[in-house]
Order: sequence, then C-alpha cells, then structure tokens
Amino acid sequence: MTRRAVVATVVASSFVLVWGCSTTEVRLGVQPPDPPPSFVDPDAGDAFDGAAKVRSYCPSDRCPPGHTTCPDSLFLCDVDLRTDIDNCGECGNTCPRRGSNGEEYSCQDGRCVLVCDIREGLDCDGIPDNGCEAKPNTNENCGTCGLQCPADKPCINRGLTDYGCGCRPGQIYCPGGILPCVDPTADDSHCNGCGNVCPPTIEGQTLPDNTYAGCWDSACGAIKCEKNWGDCDNSSVNGCETDLVDDDNCGGCGVKCSDGMKCRLDYYMNPQCACPDGQTFCQAFCLTPDKCIGFCANLESDRNNCGTCGASCDYNVPNAYNMCDYGNCAAKCLNGWADCNGNEFDGCETDISADPKNCGGCGIVCDGIAGQACVDGQCMVEPCDVIQDAGGPTR
Repeated sequence: MTRRAVVATVVASSFVLVWGCSTTEVRLGVQPPDPPPSFVDPDAGDAFDGAAKVRSYCPSDRCPPGHTTCPDSLFLCDVDLRTDIDNCGECGNTCPRRGSNGEEYSCQDGRCVLVCDIREGLDCDGIPDNGCEAKPNTNENCGTCGLQCPADKPCINRGLTDYGCGCRPGQIYCPGGILPCVDPTADDSHCNGCGNVCPPTIEGQTLPDNTYAGCWDSACGAIKCEKNWGDCDNSSVNGCETDLVDDDNCGGCGVKCSDGMKCRLDYYMNPQCACPDGQTFCQAFCLTPDKCIGFCANLESDRNNCGTCGASCDYNVPNAYNMCDYGNCAAKCLNGWADCNGNEFDGCETDISADPKNCGGCGIVCDGIAGQACVDGQCMVEPCDVIQDAGGPTR
C-alpha cells in the first residue's frame, strides 16, 4: 500500500464511511477504561468469501452526515446540526430559550421544536414564533387547545394542573381552599354547600373518646373519628379506641408493619410503615417519642441525603452533575466530557466527543498529520480508494 497511516484492512463488499458513538461512562477524577476500536468490521461473524473485495481504511477529515464545522468550532466536525440548539439545521441558527409563558425549545432533526409547560401556556395556533400564546385556565382552551367550557361550568384548576370544565361528578366548586372541588356529602367545611361548616360538638351530648361531630350524607352531627384514630372493634361505646400511628395498625385497622419497620408520619400527617429495605427514615421532629414526622431516603444514592440525612451534594463545576455514590458526594461528567487533567475544580474540561487528542477518552489521539476528525468519540476512517477518488493525497 502506498497510503500512509492505514488504519485497518477489513473484508467488505461495500462500505463507505465508518463512525460510532462512545458509550464509556466518565467519572470526574477517574480515567475511562481502554477505548473501543476506531473501526468497525461490517461483516463480523460472516464466513470469509474469497471473492469478496479486500478494502483498506485510512484516516478521514470529512464529516459524516449531520455533522459539520462551524465558524466558532473548536474542532473539526464538532457540531451536530440535528441536535445542537445553537446550530440547529445550520451554523448560527440558535433556538430560543425558555420564554415567559413556559416555552421550552429543543433541536430535533435540525428543527427548533417548541414544547409548552401546561402550567403556564399552550401553543394553540401552531406558530412557534409567538410561543405558548394561550393560557390553560381559559374557557376557550381549558387544559388543552380547543376544549370549550360552557358558561355554567367554567374552567378551573382542580388541583396539580388538573384543568377541567367544572368539578367532577359528585363534587362542587368552592373557591378559596387548597382544593377547589369538594365532596359536599362528607366535607366538614362545606357540608351540603360551600362554606357550611359543621360544629365539632353536639350541644348537650358528650362524645366518645377521639371523636367529633362532622358531615356525613350531606348532614352535620355525624360522629366521626379524629384523624389517625380508628374504631377497630366496631363499638360505639368506647369511640375510636385505636391509635393508627402504631406498628400493628399503621394508617388503618390491622395494617401491620413488616419486621424492622416502624409506623411513622409523613409531612401530611399520614401514617406510613418506614422504611423499605435499602432506605432510612430521616426524622424531622417528633410529636411524642413514638409519633415522629419525616421521610424515607436511600442514603447511598440520594443527592439530598447522601451518607446521612440532610447531607446535600452541591458540586458546581463545568460539564458535570452531582451524584451520590455509595454515600459519598461526587461529580459525574456529562456524556461526551471527561476530566483529563485530574483537577476536580475545573470540572470535566475535555470534550472527548470531538477532541482529536482525546477522542472517546483521555489520551486517545487521532492521526493529526492526516487531519483525522473525531466525531462522537471515534476517530474517523473511510475506504482509502474513496479518499483517492475524491482527490485526496496518496500516501
């Protein structure tokens, strides 16, 4: 062969250009394992055919489809026009950033695509330039474009961006509360109508232990259990005798926590068996020695409770994100980046997806003399005869 730096000789009946994506995970301060090969045998596993054409592969400086070199590029072919939000479809075509009505943009197949945050706006006219122009709480577009609400059932947020025309069957609309739609048959504050609050006592009557008078079947005066107390023996004489913050009755009569678990309260004062295997109960405070409020967390992987409750991982370095690794805070490099200088303070400074001196991993060098490009962490090669036919130099 007369061409220099021949990368490999493979058996192929037809093959034009070879490139691939690196799947190597890169941790800050940790060098990646040995890189994958920089060429691919398309016929791997097939029996050798003596009639097949033997083709040689050489370093290439040509960009594969979708990739290009822009005026502000640092490396050859380092821009993917299909996904780059700053060069979407062509160099310099920047997609808009988040707007005032919840607009978010991404570059998909070389086009700026608008996505609306339903909590803030909707794109009902299909024109990306004016963003998410419609509000989701209007009678004309209630939660979705074109959903028209009648005058007697206005558009309301029934909770957690659940927009709809009026309340669900069996509920009534009572504005001002945490949840605007209530059940008038059992709501103590809206019994048989908005604002109709039931008195918790009955004049001239002593109520059983752990009970109060409330709403039931759209009428006040029903004897009900206080929160987290239950009538587990079905006897009205002793009232609601069972504490439902108990390992044997956790949130309900007969709900027994598994061995090793305790009945605890979440932030909404609801009992729960805490905690599942692999998680630890992070206690906020206790009402009594046996009634504690908190939450369950995996201290080996929870970034907000790493190693111990309340210990938050807060690294702030370029091209990396926080992680909790077996109870220790660490920064993990974003895909396509690596910490090649071993300095954790400047983060993951090396673009291993495009840097020909660190292609796919630190210290993996492409052929600089040939101007070989690094694309998606692979040194580019193509058949030597294609390069020659295209007018490239002969080696």
